[in-house]
Amino acid sequence: MKTSITTAIEKCQELLMEGHLVAIPTETVYGLAANALDSMAVKRIFEMKGRPAFNPLIVHIHQMEQLSILAKDIPQKAYELAEAFWPGSLTLILSKKDIVPEIITGGKPTVGVRMPNHPLTQELLKGLPFPLAAPSANPFTRVSPTSAQHVWDYFGDRIPAILDGGPCQVGLESTIVGFEGETPILYRKGGIPKEAVEAVVGELKISTENETSPEAPGMLLKHYSPRTPLLVCDNIREELMNNPHKKVGVLSFYQEDFPSATKVITLSQKKQMEEAATFLFEALHILDASGLDLILAERFPEKGLGSSINDRLFRAQN
Repeated sequence: MKTSITTAIEKCQELLMEGHLVAIPTETVYGLAANALDSMAVKRIFEMKGRPAFNPLIVHIHQMEQLSILAKDIPQKAYELAEAFWPGSLTLILSKKDIVPEIITGGKPTVGVRMPNHPLTQELLKGLPFPLAAPSANPFTRVSPTSAQHVWDYFGDRIPAILDGGPCQVGLESTIVGFEGETPILYRKGGIPKEAVEAVVGELKISTENETSPEAPGMLLKHYSPRTPLLVCDNIREELMNNPHKKVGVLSFYQEDFPSATKVITLSQKKQMEEAATFLFEALHILDASGLDLILAERFPEKGLGSSINDRLFRAQN
């Protein structure tokens, strides 16, 4: 089946109804979607990505009424977060109901749910009788896709359709929050800053890393990685001097003056963290395709979305 990059929502709905995979746009990154209630369709996601079975997926919905179909014993603070941030870049980890296949959850008793904030995918979901499982549409550990072309570059004709919703507006995967009783736990930093979540539900407990049985996606130490070696550093000029004979690319917040670098990308000349987050993965894709020996990435201020950007960069260098 030949892949098409398309805006035909009905065609994508038909493919999903038939058990096929479809790449879909969200405000965060592009997802590789399948019927979340069809174990065989979901299995194809894991096979396509080369994703280990213990790494759970996120289920995407389009209305609040679907939450109680998928989850039970939902804390009041979860509803408060959904009210504040849905549709948007927040995933809630909740106790799952039996309707959710274990393949979605990696055998765990919890399920991640979010409501994406993208008009095409909202319309797509409204025309389907099931929610969608949709991890990022990239091979396992590779840089997340923020355009339809990125997905095509990864998979070509291996998926029947890529729903083209343009470049992703947030550019970082969703922030993931779960609960121990009523205590909210931050499992993954993402497109909604930790400070914004805490303004709604109070201080977040920070989850520890788990390499063999993660509670949520995006918790593995190696993730979002280009093929080119990447180093996060505080002093790019010093590291350039330490690598005089290499073709080095620089990923900088806003500074451009690195004359000895082979290629320089600044994420936001206006010093805006939201703009930097939006273009982070696009910049990594460009640098990775530039024939470099090394990518030097500037460490961001550890606040707001800067903390989320640093999280992606540190996982990319592992």
